Amino acid sequence: MIVLDKRAIESLIDLNQMMDQIEEAYRIFGAGEYYMPPRPVVEHEKKQLMYMPCYTNEIIGTKILSIFPENAVLGLPSIDGVVLLNDHTTGAPIAILDGQTVTAYRTGAVGGVGIRHLSRKDCHTVGIVGAGVQGFHQALYACAAREIHTVYIYNHSDRDLTEYLARLEKTIDNPDTKVVQCKTVEELVRLSDIICTTTPATEPVLPNDKDLLAGKCIIAIGSYTPKMREIPDVIWDLVDKVYIELPYACEESGDLSQPIAEGRLTEDRIVLMDQYLASGTDEETNTKKTTYFKSVGMGLFDVCIAQKILEMAKER
Repeated sequence: MIVLDKRAIESLIDLNQMMDQIEEAYRIFGAGEYYMPPRPVVEHEKKQLMYMPCYTNEIIGTKILSIFPENAVLGLPSIDGVVLLNDHTTGAPIAILDGQTVTAYRTGAVGGVGIRHLSRKDCHTVGIVGAGVQGFHQALYACAAREIHTVYIYNHSDRDLTEYLARLEKTIDNPDTKVVQCKTVEELVRLSDIICTTTPATEPVLPNDKDLLAGKCIIAIGSYTPKMREIPDVIWDLVDKVYIELPYACEESGDLSQPIAEGRLTEDRIVLMDQYLASGTDEETNTKKTTYFKSVGMGLFDVCIAQKILEMAKER
């Protein structure tokens, strides 16, 4: 059995290959060539273990997460885990991968695919709201999907971002790309062609300003519970449609469930990303159209990305 830790995975990653693999996951989803049951959760003393199994025609994968909220006081991640891959025919374990790293690159790739197909090709600036792991990876994939000259970062806390900004610029590794911190989210929105939100907020993090948000490509990653929300109401005055991964997202994320409950978002404005990609039509035109993609993720993404990383490890 192969074991791939964070360092091993990072040495293998090719961002464009990861985005290609997410597009393959959308194809598998659209063709129904998978089985992804509801994720069981085992809880004891406020500590949770979550199991996210998924079968494809080629492999079986399960992301196993530990969710220990009290880790924060210890300076440790609250969420940790592994991805276990099993042989599709025999069920034999064939690989274990670091779950945090797979999740980071998988989620970043999902946002990257959104940027690939929903942003204009002449977009050269991206704004990241939330200076965490996901913000870091959304920035990396944005730079892989478009020719980005400036990455703008805004964080709601007063945390010193000096090391974060330097590490991000070093990882992007392009002398033509600069990473800049914004003092306000309004400044970030004004300067950015593409905006990625990656926060656990329960109130919108973007300004409820039609003029500021008009013409932007918005990739919302953070909200994954009905109480969490990042996107303001004005978005529904700007976009014709919202692009999502699977119908369950409309129940899981407050960015969708709340406007549905209020009548602001109706079913005819919701487009599944697999269907959109299969149609072969892209929003990536030079017009100043506002586009909006909302992601909550799914186990199929983890399995497909882990499978690709394993293939690359074997090739090396």
